[in-house]
Amino acid sequence: MGCWTTSFNFGHLKAHSKVSFYFTMILIFTYLFYCLTGYCDSMPSPLYVHQSFKTKLYSLEGKKLQPDAHLNISIDREVPASDPKDLEDETLQRGLDYNTYNNLSVSNNFGTKEFPQTIIIGVKKGGTRALLEFLRVHPDVRAVGAEPHFFDRLYENGLQWYRNLMPRTLEGQITIEKTPSYFITHEAPHRVFSMSRATKLIVVVRDPVTRAVSDYTQTLTKNPSLPTFQNLVFKNSSTGLIDTSWSAVRIGIYAKHLENWLRYFPLSQFLFVSGEKLVTDPAGEMGRVQDFLGLKRVVTNKHFYFNQTKGFPCLKKPEGSNRPRCLGKSKGRPHPHIPSEVLHRLREFYKPFNLKFYQMTGQDFGWD
Repeated sequence: MGCWTTSFNFGHLKAHSKVSFYFTMILIFTYLFYCLTGYCDSMPSPLYVHQSFKTKLYSLEGKKLQPDAHLNISIDREVPASDPKDLEDETLQRGLDYNTYNNLSVSNNFGTKEFPQTIIIGVKKGGTRALLEFLRVHPDVRAVGAEPHFFDRLYENGLQWYRNLMPRTLEGQITIEKTPSYFITHEAPHRVFSMSRATKLIVVVRDPVTRAVSDYTQTLTKNPSLPTFQNLVFKNSSTGLIDTSWSAVRIGIYAKHLENWLRYFPLSQFLFVSGEKLVTDPAGEMGRVQDFLGLKRVVTNKHFYFNQTKGFPCLKKPEGSNRPRCLGKSKGRPHPHIPSEVLHRLREFYKPFNLKFYQMTGQDFGWD
């Protein structure tokens, strides 16, 4: 005790002051003791932050991640579910920023990031955005908002980068992403197979003639000086030879692209969704999709109404929202007038490919 009396002389303090001082010192020493033992490291943080931080320490394989993979736990910024522009117009796909997807808000830090069990691989202008928005209504579906374009453009970034783009999922939930250009990318099937040979694949198809016109219409809005549809669709207008090098035409040769995918995946892992039926019978097609994914049929007729102005179904006003959820202004654009003889020639060109596609899939889509 001598060292205490030497260092601290409390003789001039009154009794109640001494008691207050001793009580304060006890609190300080108690706090220092617990901090030295590591207990107070968790005290300043709420429980859910501490738990989510621990979740981030380990990858799915149980190995520690690199330090920069689990630091962003307090930034309240999240990728929107959908962009007001047409996400299929490739406005977000020119090199996605890792931090854009990794900076999730604390409230969304539960669960784990997993590779998608299902990928919507095609086709452009077939109805993939509508399908994804309908699927997002299901509580057991978590989906990436923008198109990652990993298996066609950004594969060199690596699988760990790709997985970090995924939303967090809880047990019983599935992860889905969509990039329609995967269907026509020659390298994509092998790359997806290398990630997981059990991946389920969804292809949304549409009458290839209508799809080609829709594709052209989208491009025309960006480039008003674009040549006419008939000038682009023919190699030579006098002979009527179709130019298959034009992407708007090439995408619609579904049988050719499917052959490439069937080299790696069995037909049982594919679901072919009718883009036309997504418009005329969205609940029916969504029933097939939910069955394919092993999900309870939650998305039903009660979720849809038909928007006469846009010409396709929209989701009814969800709880807590002021308005219904319809696709953006870029959907449902009026198509330019194209001479009927041009459309007839294009339809004749697609006919044998369509018949082969029907045989390959076991489905008659009624385009002919």
